[in-house]
Amino acid sequence: MSALARWAAAALIAGCAVAAARPLADVQASKQLSLCANPNALPFSAENGDVPGFQIEIARALGGVKGLPPIRFVLFDGEESPDDAKDFYTFGLRGSKPYAREHAKRTRALILLDFVAEKGKMRIPRESSSDIELWARLRAAARKVGAQTVFPDEVSGSVLDDHTPFLRRGVPAIDLIDFTFDCWHETCDDMSAVSARSLDYAGEAVTQMLLDFRQ
Repeated sequence: MSALARWAAAALIAGCAVAAARPLADVQASKQLSLCANPNALPFSAENGDVPGFQIEIARALGGVKGLPPIRFVLFDGEESPDDAKDFYTFGLRGSKPYAREHAKRTRALILLDFVAEKGKMRIPRESSSDIELWARLRAAARKVGAQTVFPDEVSGSVLDDHTPFLRRGVPAIDLIDFTFDCWHETCDDMSAVSARSLDYAGEAVTQMLLDFRQ
């Protein structure tokens, strides 16, 4: 997965982990995983990045692995609302809402990788609406690959994001978002603000999480 270091991206992984709403055994017996990506509507490096590259490198890492459920790759867009004065959930999330409406029943769980490439000491606590058990599985995978400091045993505030439509339809979901990113929606969010090492940590942890579904 070291090739992930070449990419600054936001990505989603759907259908890859346990839900509070569904027994663990049911999820582990599932025959489908979906790997989705969200190229954000704004042209910033940490948000827009080269998302397909992130997916490609995970696919390469998992391509020869036996025993995994099938993995589906999906691209979302339209997260941002065109009018900040209006209700965000109503006017934003224009890619994830219709996808959730059509596919939630076939999605076992979802992991949203949002801000996962901050330069410096990146720390991503659990976003408070994110599924607790699913987050625990991510942290366990992070420990295996030496990325445990990136995912501390802490909780941050709740946020409406592309995982929210799935949560509202009973699909377990977590949002990997670094709220300490100073250049959020600022012109300083260029390639100088992202870190190959941070992106690699996130990619290694997510890939290991998927690998653990062979168990």
